[in-house]
Amino acid sequence: MDLELAHGAGAPRKGESWAAVLLLAYQSLGVAYGDVATSPLYVFKSAFAGDDITHTAGNEEIYGVLSFVFWTLTLISLLKYVCIVLRANDGGEGGTFALYSLICRHVRAGLLPGGGNSDDLMADDKDAAASRRGAVSRARTVLERYRVLQRLLLFFALLGTCMLIGDGVLTPALSVFSAVSGLELSMEKAQHKYVGLPVTCAILVCLFALQHYGTHRVGFIFAPIVCIWLLCISMIGLYNIIHWNHHVYRALSPYYMYQFLKKTQKGGWLSLGGILLCVTGSEAMYADLGHFSQRSIQIAFISVVYPALVLAYMGQAAYISQHHSFENSYHIGFYVSVPGILFGCAFCYFNYCW
Repeated sequence: MDLELAHGAGAPRKGESWAAVLLLAYQSLGVAYGDVATSPLYVFKSAFAGDDITHTAGNEEIYGVLSFVFWTLTLISLLKYVCIVLRANDGGEGGTFALYSLICRHVRAGLLPGGGNSDDLMADDKDAAASRRGAVSRARTVLERYRVLQRLLLFFALLGTCMLIGDGVLTPALSVFSAVSGLELSMEKAQHKYVGLPVTCAILVCLFALQHYGTHRVGFIFAPIVCIWLLCISMIGLYNIIHWNHHVYRALSPYYMYQFLKKTQKGGWLSLGGILLCVTGSEAMYADLGHFSQRSIQIAFISVVYPALVLAYMGQAAYISQHHSFENSYHIGFYVSVPGILFGCAFCYFNYCW
């Protein structure tokens, strides 16, 4: 932490210049958005993984999934995390325990040693708390009175931390394996076992081997990669929208979510688990708040990540809406929507390097 503070990754945010904010926003692309930026690789594939959904010529199912993805990404990632949750920082720190510590410092509900109480508030926190005292006094009184609620609060803090650890274990493997699976399209099925798992393991080992260099260096290493990736998926999405179905924007209406559930019934409800993968990694924006500033994370997501993801999902839906009669279109997901000449060039380059 001292090393990262020396490089400015965790420095105080008050009075920072716009140049510093933009630099942190650029670094955050390589650290906080790796998972959510790669979710277009597997969201449509996961949503249509079951056989309970039948696809019709009207494309109601495809539009419904796109509508769910758009509003899930908008409500959870943009509205919840970027606009609301990032404000609940504890002295610039984010994460489950930072939120728990913030609550305990305003309410005498801390059960952990050194958890603090309302007497530990700093002067500026006391002023802010005084202005909100009327709105939170009832909730504060209830939390301070009932010990069971304090234990429940600690339980949810521990549960949230455990879920974040589980997410950190599962999503890198899922993202990398989904990315590597694109190589299998130009190979025979018997060769898949020599590509998918070995290449994924090698990439993951290399990725985790770089972690000890700290946020400052890792951010600069991966930020260009993530920027190029977001630029590519947004351009591919825009091409597919224009070339295949420029009316796909209609699916952004919530009406298509209702039509999707009404038509697919049980199969549609089961597919929501795959749709929810579009926000995988959004919690990293709050968890990594201590490495970056609130403003830098908001700028990076609103100006770069969110538009690129929306275009990518719309492009996939536009392509699949014109090719849903093709066998295995849904089971390949992202890669079928990549223009053939671009995919061929990338595969030839990989073979040359390999």
